[in-house]
Amino acid sequence: MITTLTANLLRLLPNQAEKKPLVEFQPVQTKTDILIDNYELSTAISCYYPIGAVERRPVYLNFHGGAFIMHSKEMDDPYCRMLANETKCVVVNVDYPKAPEYPFPIPVQQSYDILNWIKHHAEELRIDPEKIIIGGQSSGANLAAVLCMLLKERHEPQPLLQVLSCPMLDFSTPHAEKPEPDPWRSKYPQVANFLNHCYVPESNQAAHPYASPVLAERLEGLAPALIIAAEHDAFRPEAEKYTNKLIKSGVQVQLELFENCTHAFHHLGPKDKAQQAWRLIAESLIKAVQ
Repeated sequence: MITTLTANLLRLLPNQAEKKPLVEFQPVQTKTDILIDNYELSTAISCYYPIGAVERRPVYLNFHGGAFIMHSKEMDDPYCRMLANETKCVVVNVDYPKAPEYPFPIPVQQSYDILNWIKHHAEELRIDPEKIIIGGQSSGANLAAVLCMLLKERHEPQPLLQVLSCPMLDFSTPHAEKPEPDPWRSKYPQVANFLNHCYVPESNQAAHPYASPVLAERLEGLAPALIIAAEHDAFRPEAEKYTNKLIKSGVQVQLELFENCTHAFHHLGPKDKAQQAWRLIAESLIKAVQ
């Protein structure tokens, strides 16, 4: 009860990333909001169709950030619009279930179910189910990475690319042991530990590779990856560790380190670096679907 109340209080804090987007708002041909009912859960998605789209298009599945407990897909609205128009992909923006009400592994399973729902409804969504890219930011990047691992375990096709921006990939290491540049968060790592506990409340969950992909043993056969890391980010070491494990497993990886940037810079700035990161993502999507 206390955990849920505290999480709800944190959700009342203003989302600076949503209030001040770092790319210009772009009209798209269509934005379609869909509520997907799956057992006891309902998940909202938004589908952004690029201007001029007439036939089935490749699809980019986007998972927003928010430490698994906060924010919504609306924070990524301007970026989804930009990516749709720039890449000519249909961008599907997912509002996955949040902890502590829906802890690990519920968001993982729900993300997998959403992906399958999209594939099964490809014709009505006007997408090409053979050309799917998965990506996200922070906690959303964790889901994108884990979704690729889950597809491998179930012997299902990999996406053309996985895009991991400032990914949270290690719940097994206490935040106090991470190189936190923010003085306030460094002094009070209990806050980050609380967020982690919301998502992985059981003692044995943090070490599960579907919660902490850096602990995965076998990564062969996963989708190529674009990994975007910030120089001054507590999660930079786990992004670099995961990059190295993917490379050793024979996975093609492009790691881009943005200097003088902190966590979630792609939403919080500096503006020029954020726009550079989103252009890089757009360029990578275009190359992947060619």
